[in-house]
Amino acid sequence: MPLDFKKEQKDLYQPKTTPTVIDVPEMVFIMVDGTGNPNTSEEYKSAIEMLYGLSYAVKMSNKSILDYVVAPLEGLWWLKDGSEEWYKDKDKYCWTSMIRQPEFVTADIFAAAKTALAKKKPWLDTSRARLEAFTEGLCVQAMHIGPYDDEPCTNAAIMQYMTDNGYVSDIGEERRHHEIYLSDPRKTAPEKLKTVIRCPVKKLL
Repeated sequence: MPLDFKKEQKDLYQPKTTPTVIDVPEMVFIMVDGTGNPNTSEEYKSAIEMLYGLSYAVKMSNKSILDYVVAPLEGLWWLKDGSEEWYKDKDKYCWTSMIRQPEFVTADIFAAAKTALAKKKPWLDTSRARLEAFTEGLCVQAMHIGPYDDEPCTNAAIMQYMTDNGYVSDIGEERRHHEIYLSDPRKTAPEKLKTVIRCPVKKLL
C-alpha cells in the first residue's frame, strides 16, 4: 500500500474535535509565501497550482524510491499588523502555503521538479517555491468540521483549552496559526469540510 501520512500519523492529521496538545516533529515541506485574500487573490491561486504541480512532479519522477499519497495542503496564516485576530480581514492576510514531502526529497530532486514544472507550466514562477525543513513543536490542535468562516468557534475552544490547562499562545515571527485542509472544497459540502487547526503554544511556568 502507498504511504499515506494521514493514515500513518493520525495524531497529526486526525485529531478529535476537542482540543489536545501535540509536539509536532520536524518535517520537510515545499513552501510558497504570499499575501492577500485566498478567495480572490491570483497570487494565492498560482501558489496552490505550483505546490501541487511540484509535489506531483516529485512523486512521478521517483516512483522507484517510494510509492506514496501526496500530502494535504497546509497553510500558515497571520496579519500584516501582527494581530492574532487572523480571521477578521482577509485582504490583510499574509500566508505560507505548503505541502509536506517524503524524507527522500533532496534539494536536487526538488530542483529537478521545478525544472519539469517550468516546462509544463511556464506561466508559474517556480522561483517563489522553496524546500524547507520545518519543526513546529508544542501546539494545541483540534479538528474543525464545517465552513472555513466558522473556524473562530474552534479557535475559541482551543484558546479556552489553553487557559484551562496552563498554556499560552506562542504565535509570533517564527510560529504561526496553522491549518491543514483534509477536504477538497470543490467536491465537499461546506458543512462537511474537515480542517485541522493548530496553535503554537508554550507552557506557563
